Amino acid sequence: MKVRMIVASLFIMMTLSACGGKEDIPEADSSIPESENVYTEETDKIAETGSEAMTYRTEEIMCEDREDEESVMTMKIGESPVQVDWEDNESVEALKSLAKQGDITIQMSMYGGFEQVGSLGESLPRNDKQTTTKSGDIVLYSGNQIVIFYGSNSWAYTRLGHISDKDESQMEELLSKGDETVTISAKN
Repeated sequence: MKVRMIVASLFIMMTLSACGGKEDIPEADSSIPESENVYTEETDKIAETGSEAMTYRTEEIMCEDREDEESVMTMKIGESPVQVDWEDNESVEALKSLAKQGDITIQMSMYGGFEQVGSLGESLPRNDKQTTTKSGDIVLYSGNQIVIFYGSNSWAYTRLGHISDKDESQMEELLSKGDETVTISAKN
C-alpha cells in the first residue's frame, strides 16, 4: 500500500514540476513497456493510499509550457485576410521570427500578368527548387522577394505556403487589379 502511495505521489510531483520547463520533464522509464508508459487525457489513474483511493485525471494535472506555444502566422492582402497553409521549412521559420518582431508590410507590384512581387527588405534562408506554381502559391524568390501567384509560372523558388481559402478566380480578383499591400503577422 505504501509503495503505491509513494509511486502515485512521485508521478503527480513529476507531472506538476513539468510546468517549469523542458529541463524538468522526466524521461520515460525504458524498463516499462511502451503501452504502459502512455497516458491520455481520458485515462483515469487510481492509486490506493491506505484505506482511501486517490483518483485523478491526467487533464487535471496537465499544464502548458508557455515558451513552447506555437505562434500563428497570418496574412492579409490589402484588407482581406487569407487562409495560408504555411510550409514547414527554415524560410517560413525565419519569416515567422521577423513577424514576431512586428507586422511585415510588403508593397507588392504586378508582374507578368500572373503574380504580385514585393521586397522583404532582408534575405531569408532559401532552398530553391525548380517549381511550377499555381494560383494561390506563395514563394520566396532570390531570398528577399515574396511572390504571390494568381496564375502559373515555372522557375526556381523556395515554397513558403499556399492560400487555401480562395479559388483561382478569387485569387485573380484579389491580385490582378493593380499593386497591393500584403501584411504578415505572427501572434502566440
